Amino acid sequence: MNVTSATSAPPTAATDAASKTQVDYQSFLKLLVAQMKNQDPTDPMDSTQYMAQLAAFSQVEQSVQMNSKLDQMLQSSVLGQADALIGRTVTSADGKVSGKVEEVRLTSNGMVAVLEGGKEITVGTGITISGTPA
Repeated sequence: MNVTSATSAPPTAATDAASKTQVDYQSFLKLLVAQMKNQDPTDPMDSTQYMAQLAAFSQVEQSVQMNSKLDQMLQSSVLGQADALIGRTVTSADGKVSGKVEEVRLTSNGMVAVLEGGKEITVGTGITISGTPA
C-alpha cells in the first residue's frame, strides 16, 4: 500500500474554519475571564446570567471537540478510499489518461492517483474506476 499525504499544501477551507473556530473559542475564554476579573464585588453579576454564560462556554467547548472528531473521521474515510484505489484502473474524465494506480497522494485539493507510468489523475467527478484492488 502506498498512500501518502502532502503536508506542504496551502490550508484548506476546513483548516481555515478550524483555526477561525479556535480563535473564536479563545476570544470567548478571554472575554469570560476578563468579565469575571473586572466584576464589581459589591454588585456581582446576576446568577442566571452567569449560568447562561457558563452554559454557552460549555456548548462552545463541546462544538470544538465535536468538529475535531468529525475531522478525524473524515480523514480516516478518505484514507480508506485512497487505499481502495491502489491496483485498480482509472480513466480521466476526458478519456485521454488511463492506467493502473500505483499510489495515491492526498493533497489540499483532494486525492491524486499516480499511475504506473508516472502520470497523475486528480480523483474527482467524471473519472472511471474499474477492476478489483490489488
